[in-house]
Amino acid sequence: MSRLWVTGYRSYEIGTFGEKDPKITVVKYALEQVIRQQLDLGLEWVITGGQLGVEQWSVAVVLSLKTEFPQLKVAMMYPFQQFGQQWQENNQAQLRQLAAQCDFVDSVSQAPYQGPQQLKNYQKFMLSHTDAALLVYDPDFEGKTRYDLQAIEQQQATMPYPLTTIDMYSLQEYATEYEEKLAENQAFPE
Repeated sequence: MSRLWVTGYRSYEIGTFGEKDPKITVVKYALEQVIRQQLDLGLEWVITGGQLGVEQWSVAVVLSLKTEFPQLKVAMMYPFQQFGQQWQENNQAQLRQLAAQCDFVDSVSQAPYQGPQQLKNYQKFMLSHTDAALLVYDPDFEGKTRYDLQAIEQQQATMPYPLTTIDMYSLQEYATEYEEKLAENQAFPE
């Protein structure tokens, strides 16, 4: 396994407010732990989109891991040209800043948004250019990622395609683990 598709909730779907929101810290910690496990299995590329939320947080996590794992690469694939241009300026700036640090950035469709078929083509592209997927998603708390999950499940019906999910229960476990590590570091500073 060398190429991992990472996606999940948009920031508004899990109610995060600002980059200092503790929920973001927990999601990033969870992403880092799973990506570290995948590195042991031969992970070379994390491929994601540019959506606000899990996709951008996964880029940030990979960028922080590159100091320890310089061989790890990250690609940001947009479903269409001019992706994110309708966003508020600060969100557009954040997208540009992350994209500038990626190893590869491109759009699946070379046209601006024209309709839902571009999003289906994007899913097909991601499935055909990755070896496995990581979703931060819980079916009990639906969001737009359910469409990606459905595409992955269709792929799995015809061929092996490993899927790792971080659901709400897992996020709670990661939150507890993160808090324990913080407490340890405060008790025994380096």
